[in-house]
Amino acid sequence: MSSVRLSRACCAVLAGGLLVTGCSGGGGGGDGKSGTPSGTTPAPTASATATASPSATPKELGFAPDPDRAPKTRPDAVALAREILSGGPGSWGPGYVERDPYLSPEGYWPVLDEDCRWETGTLPRTVLHSVTAYMELPAAGGKGTVRVSSTVTVHRTEDAADWEMAETLEEALRCPGQTLRDGERISGLMSLGNSYGVGGNLTASDAVNERGTYLKDGVPGEHYYGWSQSRLGQVTVAVSAKGAPGHTEADLATAMAQASVTMLTRAETALEAEQ
Repeated sequence: MSSVRLSRACCAVLAGGLLVTGCSGGGGGGDGKSGTPSGTTPAPTASATATASPSATPKELGFAPDPDRAPKTRPDAVALAREILSGGPGSWGPGYVERDPYLSPEGYWPVLDEDCRWETGTLPRTVLHSVTAYMELPAAGGKGTVRVSSTVTVHRTEDAADWEMAETLEEALRCPGQTLRDGERISGLMSLGNSYGVGGNLTASDAVNERGTYLKDGVPGEHYYGWSQSRLGQVTVAVSAKGAPGHTEADLATAMAQASVTMLTRAETALEAEQ
């Protein structure tokens, strides 16, 4: 994995204002969609953000897709998604393992209804394939279980992928409080979208970052919820993390950045034109 990409991913979250603690370059450590952490953490100073910024800021993404490599059929899309997810739980860092079931069922597509509840919808015609991998960091050492997810969606066109990014941003604005499933919800959801080069996004054509407060029946306290989605051409990749007692926002955000960068790097390698 590129350490430069990971550093840029962390800087993007810092600059976007959706992470209120630092993001390290090492490995860190959900389900559904999942803010405000259980404790209050001061925002980074300007000097801290500047220190985290790369010394030289590129003026463009530097991704030149090869039209012949672009998936055009469902089997092509399935193969691409499989490659992007091939890092498995290790993409998140030490200790993460697969959940059972590990992958979402064929045709699964979550939809946020008018009551701000997540329900199962129908896969749009603009999508060739979408799959979510479910993983967790098991409870240990007095800390609770963290649940995370990685999603790859292969659209038929770049415009369709762009629309998905816009809809994701709108959902948080429309529903700052959301029910993931019975007994699980998020509140105080904030969302920020940045095209490449804006707000510290130096890893993808577009990016949307969300954070909120995660609450689960039977688990005391309020915990971090993070969702990050990035677009590279006709492909979107998303990661989410639902916090638990004993885990810091910084650790979970770092794990999210690492997982996101791993998927973006695999997507770029699979789709870009040979140099």
